[in-house]
Amino acid sequence: MTMTYAWLWTLLAFVLTWMVLHLIKMKKAATEDVEAEAEERSDGATDVIIVGAGVAGASLAYALAKDGRRVHVIERDLKEPQRFMGELMQAGGRFMLAQLGLEDCLEEIDAQEAKSLAIYKDGKHATLPFPDDKKFPHEPVGRLLRNGRLVQRLRQKAASLSNVQLEEGMAKSLIEENGVVKGVTYKNSAGEETTAFAPLTVVCDGCYSNLRRSLVDNSEEVLSYMVGYVTKNSRLEDPHSLHLIFSKPLVCVIYQITSDEVRCVAEVPADSIPSIANGEMSTFLKKSMAPQIPATGNLREIFLKGIEEGLPEIKSTATKSMSARLCDKRGVIVLGDAFNMRHPIIASGMMVALSDICILRNLLRPLPNLGNTKKVSDIVKSFYIIRKPMSATVNTLASIFSQVLVATTDEAREGMRQGCFNYLARGDFKTAGLMTILGGMNPHPLTLVLHLVAITLTSMGHLLSPFPSPVRFWHSLRLFAWALQMLGAHLVTNAARFRRTYIAK
Repeated sequence: MTMTYAWLWTLLAFVLTWMVLHLIKMKKAATEDVEAEAEERSDGATDVIIVGAGVAGASLAYALAKDGRRVHVIERDLKEPQRFMGELMQAGGRFMLAQLGLEDCLEEIDAQEAKSLAIYKDGKHATLPFPDDKKFPHEPVGRLLRNGRLVQRLRQKAASLSNVQLEEGMAKSLIEENGVVKGVTYKNSAGEETTAFAPLTVVCDGCYSNLRRSLVDNSEEVLSYMVGYVTKNSRLEDPHSLHLIFSKPLVCVIYQITSDEVRCVAEVPADSIPSIANGEMSTFLKKSMAPQIPATGNLREIFLKGIEEGLPEIKSTATKSMSARLCDKRGVIVLGDAFNMRHPIIASGMMVALSDICILRNLLRPLPNLGNTKKVSDIVKSFYIIRKPMSATVNTLASIFSQVLVATTDEAREGMRQGCFNYLARGDFKTAGLMTILGGMNPHPLTLVLHLVAITLTSMGHLLSPFPSPVRFWHSLRLFAWALQMLGAHLVTNAARFRRTYIAK
């Protein structure tokens, strides 16, 4: 009997001790929350610092300011950017802009409607319209545009809000204290080094970000170079299509960016870039690329006209790939090209950035104060998981297309390239389904995997026709193995990162 009472008293003491410790822990956490919120309320006039005012930074500034946040945007150069990447806003991107209240920024910049993709290979061509999708609550039409004009409209829209401070300055470094980012040190337009503080700092200063390296152990991979120029006073016979030429060794793209300007782009290997300065690039484009541009319509004519008239305007930019990695420091978020990059072949970078902003804005909206770094950190982890369907779909499609469209002498890979063209050109419901993914109207990884499997089978069928032989069978097996390798690499990478983030959460 005595032993029974002893065990009961021991159990009671254990339960009471556990309850006391639990209450102390809860009280401590509540105190930390109160202190964090009190600190945030007493910390000047800024809630969020945004480094970079490109498409991502300016859109985020407007979205957060509309929710009542006080936003300080620091941008290196407030003049209109003169870049030639980011000139197609997919239908999915337009929908995201509408969700943020920014779709009117596509007006008054002479943007052109993008209704279809036109593909060309070996004298054959097909036009693939972006189909109506009953599940997509927006017009299935994108916009072709000058990126700099869109950026300026977004900046103007953000700066029109009284709680947005848009300042020209060069961010130098982040201010940290005990692993928590408190703000940034930057050089203002007068050349003076100064500081800015806020409970939350968002780094979205582009692919050349100098702040990213202090936050995540990540580096970009240069895949190739895009060489582009504008042919002025010209209009394509089909101005509402993005024209993709399966040229050798890499693709060419031609599209209308304003009512009288056409952008011509050629992709060149990273290890063999002709010089622009001494005229080698001009010769390369005229002698090697122009003969591969279809003579039908006025594509080749406009391509050559731009080379002759626009030699000083020929520019090159690296195509980069960089997977997204979660920053383990508190008080800071990385977005845009500073966070995640993929090959621009499917022109979806702006769409992914705007999707990320919509998700992040919705997650932050219920939080009254941003000084609670623990809650903000939990939100960032949730954001990283929620963004996966869009980002994984786009990143996988961009990576695989960029590899498949490379012309080689390898029969298996060339079979895949031809099979991809055949799959797109067939024009049936399968093509329509892939176009909804390309346009950002159906960004589901599983659907993409099904299409990639179908493209692989189509390619194998092409290699085996008109009748199978041991050599053709061997090439089809090699093609299948290569397809599994490309797809498997992305599935494993995304699954592993998803697990790490989920476990961390």
